[in-house]
Amino acid sequence: MAGLMPRIPGTLYERAEAADDPVRPFDDTTVRTMARELAAKPYAAPDERLPAPFADLSYDAYRTIRFAPQRAMWRAEGLPFQMQPFHRGFLFKAKVGLFEVADGRATPIPYDPTAFTLSELGGAPPIQAPDLGFAGFRLTNPMNRQDHYDEVAAFVGASYFRAIGKGHVYGLSARGLAIATAERSGEEFPLFRAFWLERPRAGVNSTVVHALLDSPSTTGAFRFTIRPGEETVFDVESRLYPRVEMPTVGVAPLTSMFLHSALDHVGADDYRPAVHDSDGLMLSTGRGEAIWRPLANPRELQISVFGDVNPRAFGLMQRARSFRDYLDLEAHYERRPGAWVEPIGDWGEGAVHLVEIPTREEIHDNIAAFWRPKVPLKPGQEYSYVYRLHWTGGAAFGAPNTPPPAQFTGGRQGAKPSVQGTRLFVLEAAGGRLAALPAGEMPVLDVTASTGRIENAVLQRNPETEGWRLSFELVPGGEKLVELRALLKNNAGPLTETWLFRWTP
Repeated sequence: MAGLMPRIPGTLYERAEAADDPVRPFDDTTVRTMARELAAKPYAAPDERLPAPFADLSYDAYRTIRFAPQRAMWRAEGLPFQMQPFHRGFLFKAKVGLFEVADGRATPIPYDPTAFTLSELGGAPPIQAPDLGFAGFRLTNPMNRQDHYDEVAAFVGASYFRAIGKGHVYGLSARGLAIATAERSGEEFPLFRAFWLERPRAGVNSTVVHALLDSPSTTGAFRFTIRPGEETVFDVESRLYPRVEMPTVGVAPLTSMFLHSALDHVGADDYRPAVHDSDGLMLSTGRGEAIWRPLANPRELQISVFGDVNPRAFGLMQRARSFRDYLDLEAHYERRPGAWVEPIGDWGEGAVHLVEIPTREEIHDNIAAFWRPKVPLKPGQEYSYVYRLHWTGGAAFGAPNTPPPAQFTGGRQGAKPSVQGTRLFVLEAAGGRLAALPAGEMPVLDVTASTGRIENAVLQRNPETEGWRLSFELVPGGEKLVELRALLKNNAGPLTETWLFRWTP
């Protein structure tokens, strides 16, 4: 592999292919320059050609291809991070350029088939195709213990990436960009065409990855500063250069799986009380409201839109964190992280979109969340979005030195046998301002429904959780969709976040 990335006709990449020296100068402006130049050219699809047997690998066959850990990049130097590339195959057919950046120079990382376990596929690739290249890479770090390098992040497939904090297992994913998600026109999947990995520094527990994004609609330059720990944090700097007007862009997109939970268990014939990588969308709005929206597995595709100006944060979270919440000895959903997007700077007017897609199997990602600007992105312009992405076991609202609002820690619903069609909801709230409430003070329960009616709303202390239990009955009548809203408050304002839920039959 020569030049700065796989060949794209008519750009500096093609010119670099002819260079005698594949090592090129590199700084923080390099990928931005590439993306800007690429945006002025017609889109060229990536090279997905693969010889047999790699062209038609099954999932199980692809999993047998492993990179030898002893060949990991930076292992010999004893640096805080090591890198292992992913082989192409299965769903990951696009050829992705990988480069090491050191001392202001970018050097291509060569493909070597002997570094992969290919014996179950009949050995090394044929001689006529010696450079199959890479699909992406994983980063490892001694996050959990000093004598072992655990995988902490992976970039593979389109613009997908994911990470974990200490003690976590992989769950939901993030993406560089989403375009036309759940639109009738069909979704467009931008892809990272190349990555530049800065050589880690000894004694520094952070590393930097640069990425070039490309799609028919836009190009983009990304810079990720990755810091593993109890929660792993990505500082993301992104710049987009649209080729066309983009009214359906999704910034800082998250993708997850939700099958069922205690709150949405109707029709689930499963020994496990819950199955999900995330159980709710959490929002901290620009106007200071804290919102918790439990996820659902609907009968039909649902899109919820939460309008805002300069959002403080949003994320798909996993609040249920006990083994008893899932009873799954293999999946360990209680150890899946949430992903919390914290914008840096003003993002203006727009909305957080939540997409919920029906699914019958937990192998499918059916949840998406992202920020969509109100004004479409225009071609020929540069757009900057900077944010901090926390891969975390929890997140709290509130200003420094003040109690955050209490969180809704659980919820269930069921039929009321005595009244046909009536649904009984039971919610639990604890912590934050509720825990700081003076003894003897009774909060006010505020619960409403967009249609139908609410009956028998009750609030009581729960000594088992040291919090509060609120319950109410929804009488939907003949309605097919009801938006529910609940919170606890006092004269000083909200004591809890706002609980939202969309009920459908």
